Amino acid sequence: MAHEALNKKTFKLNTGASIPAIGLGTWQSAPGEVGKAVEAALRAGYRHIDTAAAYGNEKEVGQGIKASGVPRSEIFLTTKLNNPDHKRAAAALDDSLKALGTDYLDLYLMHWPCSSDPSDMKKVYSDWDYVDTWHSMQKLVDTGKVKAIGVSNFGITHLERLLKDPNTTTVPAVNQIELHPGNPSPKLVAYNASKGIHSSGYSPLGSSDSPLSNNETLKSIAESKGRSVAQVLLAWGIQKGWSVLPKSVTPSRVEANFALDGWSLTDDEIAKIDAVPDRFKVCTDGWIPIQVFFGDDE
Repeated sequence: MAHEALNKKTFKLNTGASIPAIGLGTWQSAPGEVGKAVEAALRAGYRHIDTAAAYGNEKEVGQGIKASGVPRSEIFLTTKLNNPDHKRAAAALDDSLKALGTDYLDLYLMHWPCSSDPSDMKKVYSDWDYVDTWHSMQKLVDTGKVKAIGVSNFGITHLERLLKDPNTTTVPAVNQIELHPGNPSPKLVAYNASKGIHSSGYSPLGSSDSPLSNNETLKSIAESKGRSVAQVLLAWGIQKGWSVLPKSVTPSRVEANFALDGWSLTDDEIAKIDAVPDRFKVCTDGWIPIQVFFGDDE
């Protein structure tokens, strides 16, 4: 039985562009390691690299891209607007482009629906919020510096308000959210799809020391496939219809995470993973001045 090569799969965005189904995530990747991870990923076949201004590693990501020898035109590159930069999206974009060593992005995301006041990070602006930020981001597409814009960590409530605003002329191409069996967010994923917004999953492995790595259902499926739990988790996400962004700085794991060709999960196996009951979030909102997650996405 022939299987679709999940590591070669792409998803069509509402812009008409295609986003690779698997990309390298770089959140929490340590300095001195992330550049090598990016280089290893691109040499292994990855064609999507995801970073953010807030990660503080854009320069090293850019160095990894250059070191890989893979042409920039073959790479789908994503970075994100930081919370205190919401009133200076155009300037922040230029900062990111300079750090990355490129003159355009394939995708620029608003990292959080939180317009933090840079003079006091415990507060948000009283005269500005994420809807205003989106309207300024819409103008960036015409500059040619970004091919698509999107959001991250947006819930249904955030998206509804954004899309209803009369000055919103661009529907986000992507909503990058935490997605794994412990935080599957089916209502949010369905809502994104209903609006033509692609879901992209960060922390698809449940992050470091994930309880998913010892889940008996996942271990059983992985053993029956002759695969790792991580590979099963990535296949589950892609077959559910979203792109996945596993993070690793270990070249062997970077390569193993991309080994998603020649096999796939059955509908029954996907259903068993869907039924995993444990719930947890890797990324919470306690560190920002407003509540973002309301536990209403399932």
